[in-house]
Amino acid sequence: MNLKLRFPESEIVSWANEYMRELPEEKRTQEEDIIDLKNEIQQREYLNKEELYKVADWKLQAFSRFKKAEAVLENSEHDIKKVTKKVLATTDDSLKLKYCIKLYGIGEATASAILHLFDNNRYPILDKHALWSVGLPWENRTSYPFWLDYVKFCREKATQNNVCMRTLDRALWKYSKSIPSRDK
Repeated sequence: MNLKLRFPESEIVSWANEYMRELPEEKRTQEEDIIDLKNEIQQREYLNKEELYKVADWKLQAFSRFKKAEAVLENSEHDIKKVTKKVLATTDDSLKLKYCIKLYGIGEATASAILHLFDNNRYPILDKHALWSVGLPWENRTSYPFWLDYVKFCREKATQNNVCMRTLDRALWKYSKSIPSRDK
């Protein structure tokens, strides 16, 4: 798979900063609140129902998603703990999404957000805007066979440019949103 940034690597921080500058205060607060959960979740090694809902709500609604995050509330605390503990404990990148989507209301995109936010800054978020920014046209997908290639590509770009995965993800999302004529 030939992934390539559609903008110069030297602009990653600039695009990420633009993302933050234009983020409405309510969405900025929501994102910061979720990021602030990272240390607690990593020490505990699982998410609880409230935290899972917050991530799903942020991913699905914060950027005009139509799907509702309430579906994740159908999961029991026990199931959420069991699954997210397994997700965060495994070292197999190919299994992390598969385990996470076993929870009701969690698809690959939200699963990737959980990994992105709470699994040691090692995973990008599956998002049509970010994918477009690396040369992957958006299609309605029910699976992401390119997940491991995308993870590897993003890790390399983050490392080469000395930025965290959140910075790279913000840049990928913002760049795509700034191009009105992009293929969708």
